[in-house]
Amino acid sequence: MKRKCFKLISSHDGKRAIYLDEENSEEILAYIKRDTRHQNKFRDISNIILEGLRNPNLYDKEDIDSKSKRVTAMKFFKGQENDRIYCKEVHAGSGTHVVIAAILYEKKKTTKLTQKQKNIIQKVGGFIYEIQ
Repeated sequence: MKRKCFKLISSHDGKRAIYLDEENSEEILAYIKRDTRHQNKFRDISNIILEGLRNPNLYDKEDIDSKSKRVTAMKFFKGQENDRIYCKEVHAGSGTHVVIAAILYEKKKTTKLTQKQKNIIQKVGGFIYEIQ
C-alpha cells in the first residue's frame, strides 16, 4: 500500500526528520494543535527524535512481530489519556532518518496491546511511503 507523506520538521543538520502521513495529517495536526499541553508534549517528543536520543516513556519501538518492523509510537500523557501516534521509521535516499507520523490512536486504556492496537501497528508496518 503506497502512501504519500510530507515533511513537518527536520534536525538542524538535516540527518533526521519528522514527516506526516498525507491521509491522516489533518487529524494528527488537529490533535497536536489542540492546546498548549499537546503542543509542548509534541515538541518534547520531536526534540528527542531529532536529536537521536532515547526515551521509551515518550517514544519507543512497537516491534510486536515481523509485520511491525520499524513501527514506533509517540506517547502522549502516559498514565493519563495515554494517546499514541503510531509512526514508521524509514531512511530516505539522502541518508536522512525519517519518522513518519502515520495514525493517531487516542485513549489507550491498557498496558498490554489489544487486538485493535496490534492491527493498527501491523497496518502501519505495511505502509510503503513516497518521501516528498
